[in-house]
Amino acid sequence: MSVMTETAVRQRTALLEVQDVAVHFGGVKAVDGISLEMHPGKIYGVLGPNGSGKSTLLGAMTRLTPLTRGRFVLDGHDYTKAAARKVHHMGIARTFQTVRLLDDRSVRDNILLGQDTLPKERRKEATARVEEVMERVGVREVARMRPDELSYGMQRRVEFARAIIGRPRLLLLDEPTAGMNNTERAEISELMKQLLDEGVTQFIVEHDVQMMVDTCDHLFAMNFGKLIAEGDPREVVRHPDVQEAYLGKGATHA
Repeated sequence: MSVMTETAVRQRTALLEVQDVAVHFGGVKAVDGISLEMHPGKIYGVLGPNGSGKSTLLGAMTRLTPLTRGRFVLDGHDYTKAAARKVHHMGIARTFQTVRLLDDRSVRDNILLGQDTLPKERRKEATARVEEVMERVGVREVARMRPDELSYGMQRRVEFARAIIGRPRLLLLDEPTAGMNNTERAEISELMKQLLDEGVTQFIVEHDVQMMVDTCDHLFAMNFGKLIAEGDPREVVRHPDVQEAYLGKGATHA
């Protein structure tokens, strides 16, 4: 096979395939038959009003949330039945909708926790680059402080640093700029683009529509657990179903 053909095959192969995924909690269909693909070298985003199933989908992707049905395939390997710890070994890292940091540990120690679920051979590398990661994310000045001494926006940065210290292939970000001002949001958006240049594909859940349009290459939109639109970010936010989901019936005509 020629080099050009091999490159074309890699571009066609999805990094992550989500196949007919459903997560039901009793009679509540939080995620209801979602299928999508993410390809290497792009920033993806998912929009939707509160309760549309976005965070539940991220939880299922990392196998923290049990499935009702469906499959997850990473780079051709089915990991549907894998434990959450194994998913991190495979190169998927995430942040959470609600910050999850240990207040009795320093910022530096919290970031280093991101290496604990890595294969042994990669832990030494992660430890060696903690100073670099803190500098990039903007938390080096507060490395010895505890998370509960920081603003919510700074806590978000700490969690972001913890997620990227192990050099993930796929980074799932759940409202990464919540609690940040416009300048901080722009800085995080720029960092996402830098990580993309380094080969980190990203999937973002975020309520800041403008930030998503400015940052993402491809948008998905969800409502009531279903995918209602996807494609170019500017086209997705203008889609009638997306307008209705955010603004109510008749919003498109208005």
